[in-house]
Amino acid sequence: MDLFEFGEIVKTRGLRGCLKILSYVETQDTFLKLKFVYIERNSGQKDRFALKKIDVSGRILYIELKEIENIESAKDLVGCKVFLPKGIMEKLPQGEYYWHDIIGLDVYSEEGKHLGIIESVFPTGSNDVYVCRGEEREILLPAIAEVVRQIDIDRRVMTVKLLEGL
Repeated sequence: MDLFEFGEIVKTRGLRGCLKILSYVETQDTFLKLKFVYIERNSGQKDRFALKKIDVSGRILYIELKEIENIESAKDLVGCKVFLPKGIMEKLPQGEYYWHDIIGLDVYSEEGKHLGIIESVFPTGSNDVYVCRGEEREILLPAIAEVVRQIDIDRRVMTVKLLEGL
């Protein structure tokens, strides 16, 4: 099954095993219909968990899982990554991408120099920032049209214009 990472369990809530998740997804509406999630344990194994309850508050999700009934079991999952099947996400308009589509892209300058691979994405107040890790250095690329010139998801390539100071 093709999964994507959408968040991380950051702490527990209450005594009955509720988990607090920091979501990497901007729009949380999709989560209200969820029936299950996959959680990657420290061993790398991804287990499927049935949802009992989910509450959304901005980028924070509070979930209760049928298999987790107490705080001791919940504490074992803090720090774990949370995944969903890619197929549940809505199709985005032309020119918009999910983070899981961006992560892993090869990055090239307009001159054709390979700069590295997008390792992660983080939001800022005004735009996302792509973390490009290359052999020589790490480059923080603002996700703006002035910098990101082209994205080709099928070829897994991003072309960028390096502004002064990048």
